[in-house]
Amino acid sequence: MNMKYFFTSPLEQFEIYPLIPIHLGFIDLSITNQTIILFLILFFIYNLFFAILLKRDSSEIYIIPTRWQAFIEMLYSVVLSMVADNVLNKKNEKFFPLIFSLFFFIISMNLIGLIPYSYTVTSHFVVTLSLSLSIFIGINIICIRTHELKFFCLFLPSGTSFVLAFLIIPIEVMSYVFKPLSLAIRLFCNMMAGHTLLKVFAGFTWSLMSFTGVLFVMQYVPLIILIPLFLIEFGIAFIQAFVFSLLTCIYLNDALNLH
Repeated sequence: MNMKYFFTSPLEQFEIYPLIPIHLGFIDLSITNQTIILFLILFFIYNLFFAILLKRDSSEIYIIPTRWQAFIEMLYSVVLSMVADNVLNKKNEKFFPLIFSLFFFIISMNLIGLIPYSYTVTSHFVVTLSLSLSIFIGINIICIRTHELKFFCLFLPSGTSFVLAFLIIPIEVMSYVFKPLSLAIRLFCNMMAGHTLLKVFAGFTWSLMSFTGVLFVMQYVPLIILIPLFLIEFGIAFIQAFVFSLLTCIYLNDALNLH
């Protein structure tokens, strides 16, 4: 491999490196940079909530919320209203922990990739597909347990004539099957494209720094552009987590109420 290309390629940041090789026959259980980041995210989320809600010297909850606690409460209210508005069911509150955990987990995975020398877990399609597929399977299990054979009403809207059913059913089945795929692709593409663009401008700035004269001064142009791009990518990290959670609520509502 050309080492110059290796260090300057904007796709270098998405490569997975085995840190501790572990092989059991044909099964690869190696601990990679992606595995480390996932464990750090889980450790961070677990400790963040306890650090915000509990005092260090006792188990009492803060009466006057701290700034971080107020921020978490704001996210809490946003997700709560999302579930209340989109999951139209009397027992929708029992799905709130799932949606809130999903929302916060995706935000953490998106934001940690903005830290220099870190890793963006959601930039890999296999990660986003695994996440969306597990959510999709869980929603189907809930739907089948709730409606049993009426589950198949999802593929035939009410009021459809017998003739149109032969056209509508295959279309509905295809659109239903591709729901987890669309969730995965949307999150994966947005995170990978944004981080690639940031790396391109950062690499261009670094390349201009090796020159002198006018070219050295020109480095400030991509550097200035990099700042709003970083802020936009920061906002996209929240937006993509919100969209993923919102669509999960909509799919869950369809499973509970049938359309």
